[in-house]
Amino acid sequence: MAEPFVYKRRVHFAETDLAGVLHFANYYRLMEECEHAWWRSIGMSVVIDGPDSRVSWPRVATACEYFQPARFDDELSLSMIIEHVGTRSMSYEVVFRRGEERLAVGRSTIVCCAMVDGRFGSVDIPDDIRSKLPVTDASAG
Repeated sequence: MAEPFVYKRRVHFAETDLAGVLHFANYYRLMEECEHAWWRSIGMSVVIDGPDSRVSWPRVATACEYFQPARFDDELSLSMIIEHVGTRSMSYEVVFRRGEERLAVGRSTIVCCAMVDGRFGSVDIPDDIRSKLPVTDASAG
């Protein structure tokens, strides 16, 4: 299994509720922020302009399980692992930690899509992108 990609950042005041707790919806935003940082770490972007189309990765499934609250000014460590790379999609997991304490685990499945002439549709992951993705046990299809 590949090493996890680790992304660190603090909880901002605007991301919390009146109790100073990170609002549940912001876990999804932070998962996406971590994903975007991962794309940059492999020299790519979540949006790639090609000669004939624009490739991007919309979500088709997401989930998050919460164990402990994150609070204003906590330093979070988000560890991302690619769990599956298929023909047109991939899935990843993000573990949220404060120090050694596990706060939440989120998962997303994203699909490779191309925008051509104003239309959006799933496409096979292009070879130049696939070559930069980690190989997973389930990368066969």
